[in-house]
Amino acid sequence: MAEDQINKSGHRSLTEEEMSLLIEIKKFEAKFNGMIDTLRALPDIDQRNVALAQTYGEDAFMRAVRALAKQPRIST
Repeated sequence: MAEDQINKSGHRSLTEEEMSLLIEIKKFEAKFNGMIDTLRALPDIDQRNVALAQTYGEDAFMRAVRALAKQPRIST
């Protein structure tokens, strides 16, 4: 990866297509989080599993964004 593709924050610049995908991931994440909030408000369901769904969802969205961004490794 050329150095000119990496901006000052250490991330590479995204293409328009990649940016569109990132926006879609973030929209889907917001919808998922809304569903989690709805589940949390229900008294008769297993809240432990709701918490696990939230945790694994956060992890899944983070990994999707990282895969798309292809963040460069930090060299020492």
